[in-house]
Amino acid sequence: MTALRPVTWGVELGVYEKALRWAGSWDDLFRQAADAGFAFVDLSVDETDDRVSRLWWPDAVRGEVREASLRHGVAIGGLCLSAHRKVAPGSADPAVRRRSQELLLRSVDLSVDLGAPLIQVAGYYAFYEAPRSGAREHYLDVIAAGAAYAAQRGVMLGIENVDGTDITSISRALEACDEIGSAHLQLYPDIGNLTERGLDVVAELAAGRGRMLALHVKDTRPGEPRRVPMGTGAVPWAKAFTELARQGWSGRMLIEMWNDSRPDSAAEAQRAREFIRGRLEAAGIPVATRTPGPVAERHAQ
Repeated sequence: MTALRPVTWGVELGVYEKALRWAGSWDDLFRQAADAGFAFVDLSVDETDDRVSRLWWPDAVRGEVREASLRHGVAIGGLCLSAHRKVAPGSADPAVRRRSQELLLRSVDLSVDLGAPLIQVAGYYAFYEAPRSGAREHYLDVIAAGAAYAAQRGVMLGIENVDGTDITSISRALEACDEIGSAHLQLYPDIGNLTERGLDVVAELAAGRGRMLALHVKDTRPGEPRRVPMGTGAVPWAKAFTELARQGWSGRMLIEMWNDSRPDSAAEAQRAREFIRGRLEAAGIPVATRTPGPVAERHAQ
C-alpha cells in the first residue's frame, strides 16, 4: 500500500503578468517567471482594448498560452479582471452593465480553457461615474450572475478590496459575498490596498478567515496604491503575516507590481519575491519551492 505524500502547510508565491516585461511571446513571459522562481502567473484583463480582446481569443491562442505555461512549469493562477473599473458593473447605464456582465461570463470561459481556477473581480461599483444610491445593487446583480455561471463551469470568483470608496475592505467584500450567497464567490484580498485606505490590516485579515482564496501583496502608503517599491511603504508585513500564521492560512500569494517596460523587471520581481519570502518565513509560514519542469511532471513526482 502506497503511503500518502506529505502536504506542507504554507504558500506558493506568484507574480502579476504586468510585473514582467512583454517581449512578444508567452513562452518568454513564462520563462521569465520560472527563472525568477515563481510558481504561477496571474494574467490581466484590464481596461485596455488589447487585454479585453483576450476574452475573444481563438482556441489556437488559448492553447499557445496553456502550452507555454506547461513548458516552463509555471501555472496560470488566475485572471485579474480589472476591466470592470472601466466597464462598470454598477453603472447607471444598462448597456454598460450588460457589457460588464458579458466580460465576466467570457472571463469564466477563458479561465476554463486556460486551466485557471480563479478570477479576481474588482470591488469597484462604477469608478468613473458620480456616486449614486443604486450602484451597489447593480454591482451585486452582475457579480451574482457571474457567480452562478462560474458555479456551472467550476471556476471560483474572488472579490478584491480596492482603492476608492466602494469595496475598500475585506469586511465589505464579505457582506457582498454573503448577500449573493454563492459558494463560488469568496475573497481575493489585497493587503496593500488595506494599508492604502488606512484600515486595520490585522482585524481585516481576521475577518476574512476561511474565505480568502488567494492574496495580493504589494507595498503602499496612504493615498499611494501603486508603484511603491517593495519594502519602502507602510504595509505592516510582520503583523499581517503573523495573523495569517495564526489562521494557518495556506494558499497562493500574488506579488503585484508594474514594470513600465523596465529591462530589469524580472530581477525586480525576483527581489520582491525574496523580500516577501523572508517576511513569511520570519512569521513561521513556509514557502513552497518551485520545482523545475512541467506542471504535470511535478504532480507525478
